[in-house]
Amino acid sequence: MPSHQVDVILPRRKLTRSDVIFDVKVDGETRGALHVSRGAVVWFPANNQYGHRLTWSRFARLMEHYGARAERR
Repeated sequence: MPSHQVDVILPRRKLTRSDVIFDVKVDGETRGALHVSRGAVVWFPANNQYGHRLTWSRFARLMEHYGARAERR
């Protein structure tokens, strides 16, 4: 089973102006970075300057359709 590592880079100021960035690595190899902001989430694949953006509404629909059912919160 692959070993996943997720590092969080927190903004130095309020989230209203800065993204929260999750650097994602699998078995020590960078897979990409997930940028979370007030208006959207953006996935930047490794070694790529262009990201894939989803609004929160589209992200919710995507997760509800394709995501596996998880434990209760």
